[in-house]
Amino acid sequence: MDGIIGQLADQAVWEDFLAHRLVKGRFTWRVFEDADRYVAEEQYLPVAEALMRGESLGIPECKRVNKMGTGKKRTVYSYPPDETRVLKLISYLLYRYDDRFSPNCYSFRRGLRASDAIFRLRKALRGCPVWAYKLDIHDYFNSISVPILLPILKDLLADDPPLYAFFERMLSDDRAIVDGEVIRGQRGIMAGTPTAPFLADVYLKEVDRHFADAGVLYARYSDDIILFAPDRETLEIHKATLLAFLEKYRLEINPEKEHIYAPDEPFEFLGFQCLGNAIDISRATRDKMKGKIRRAARALVRWRVRKGKTPEQAMKGFLRTFNNKFFEGDDPEALSWSRWFFPVINRVEGLREIDRYFQQYARYIATGRHTKVNYRTRYADLKALGYRSLVHEFYRYKFCK
Repeated sequence: MDGIIGQLADQAVWEDFLAHRLVKGRFTWRVFEDADRYVAEEQYLPVAEALMRGESLGIPECKRVNKMGTGKKRTVYSYPPDETRVLKLISYLLYRYDDRFSPNCYSFRRGLRASDAIFRLRKALRGCPVWAYKLDIHDYFNSISVPILLPILKDLLADDPPLYAFFERMLSDDRAIVDGEVIRGQRGIMAGTPTAPFLADVYLKEVDRHFADAGVLYARYSDDIILFAPDRETLEIHKATLLAFLEKYRLEINPEKEHIYAPDEPFEFLGFQCLGNAIDISRATRDKMKGKIRRAARALVRWRVRKGKTPEQAMKGFLRTFNNKFFEGDDPEALSWSRWFFPVINRVEGLREIDRYFQQYARYIATGRHTKVNYRTRYADLKALGYRSLVHEFYRYKFCK
């Protein structure tokens, strides 16, 4: 098997990568043309040849960005564009190690999706009264211990020493650029970089394998973990084992996102709410989206007043923004709601709740107040401005696919 670093200067490998991304819908035509030109002109060679000589990448930039659907911030890292493109190719080639992971790990796997986790759990739980324990790891990517990760990674990549050496150099460098200045500190595996998802799967693969070998119904998607047991006592045993593993790997959980579900409760995982055969959008996901809708509407009211814009202009911007979020937007890398939720859910109560809330705030933009006057903006008026109902689009997806 050829080493991955040695393939970075091979134009045929780059062309295969471009074809894969095009087929998967990861490019708009404009972006594809830019990427095609980048490969045709072999612009990847300087970075590829530097890595083949054993040189390191540059220093990544560290930023705090808004966390989707909340008012919180998260830390992300990014390398310059040419280095990022090479990292994306490395990430693509790393799928050769996919068979080293347990089938109960669903994050960033080729041929496995979040929906597979939900469908597998639903099938296994059908007719079975069980207890469940769910947790979320706090700042998982950036809190991963590099000294613990490197031996695990070295064992996994034993057949490709140059690739391991590349990761060792990249991960051991603790520098980052913050507001134009170079600082030092723990970076973990650097959330936001193309290879971080692979490394996140590597770090906890022992945990995944333990529960798979023990026959415990368990699923992990990056930092989200859920496991099941036939009774509360057994669940507590599994919970203690899981928490011991996380302590060993120096990871902390988010107490607000830790939950035990009784057999008659719907459990929530990956944004879904499941009870028996019923699958809907989770309460947490609905509340996050409502918060995003509310903040966006208030911001647009302020913008409308400050700039002297018409209500129709502000409402169009509001509708366009959320159409891109809910459905297929201009960014082919973005995971829209339709891609994530529509293939899995079979209930529309969550979609209907968000539809009602969204219409309320679309009308609110016209007046800046929540009054009956807002209903002078009829449903037909919203549709004329570009409104698309989640419920309607879901049924169209189900009946037309």
